[in-house]
Amino acid sequence: MEQIVYKEFRPDRALSPFIDAFWTLTGHNTGPVPDKILPDGCVDIILNTGPSFPSRNGAAPMATGETYLIGTMTRYIEMVRPPATSLTGIRFKPGGFSFFYAPSLLKDAADRTVEFDRTLVPAINRATPDPRTTLDDFFLRRLAAPAQPIQPLIADIQLAKGRLTVSRLARQNFMTIRQLERLFQLHLAITPKEFINFTRFQSATQQIRSRPADKTLLDISLDCGYYDHAHLTNEIKKYSGSAPSGL
Repeated sequence: MEQIVYKEFRPDRALSPFIDAFWTLTGHNTGPVPDKILPDGCVDIILNTGPSFPSRNGAAPMATGETYLIGTMTRYIEMVRPPATSLTGIRFKPGGFSFFYAPSLLKDAADRTVEFDRTLVPAINRATPDPRTTLDDFFLRRLAAPAQPIQPLIADIQLAKGRLTVSRLARQNFMTIRQLERLFQLHLAITPKEFINFTRFQSATQQIRSRPADKTLLDISLDCGYYDHAHLTNEIKKYSGSAPSGL
């Protein structure tokens, strides 16, 4: 019988604007377990303190004792976790990675799992049940604002729930579209349009999961800025691999 234990730990208050959570995932199952990972707009660093396994869809394995960077995801991925999984992760809020590391490390990392320099993370082993203190101390020492933070742009998109255009976002922040695109490529390795679309998808899925009985998918589609029910359904399948009814 599969036994998977996932735990989240809140970071220090000074880190919380930039780090969403520290987390651990441990498994004691008897065989490989298929898993689907949905995009969340975040960047993760993962330390694998358990056995090696393919990072996604049969790609190169995440080796035991190594550290990996998971770039901003624009679509869901499927993977197979091995027995005795043991992972520790740091999940950065959108744009938060650049407060601790050179944003150039994210170049070409979108939708990819890439090796990350182990000297750039603290030592964590399988016998560490609660990594909070170690991770808090490490990231508090590294905390430094980048020259051009992207948080104001992210906040505008999230406040609008993805219902705004790239040109409007640029006007609101007194910059050109080209400047906007450079910032998103630097801090997220995706385009502003991709992040806007993903934020709108998040808003739609939240409404679907909490909708009252008298609210239809067409109502939600129009409320979130989609052309129609079919447009919403296609976007949900793109990001989650499921129909709206499967959310």
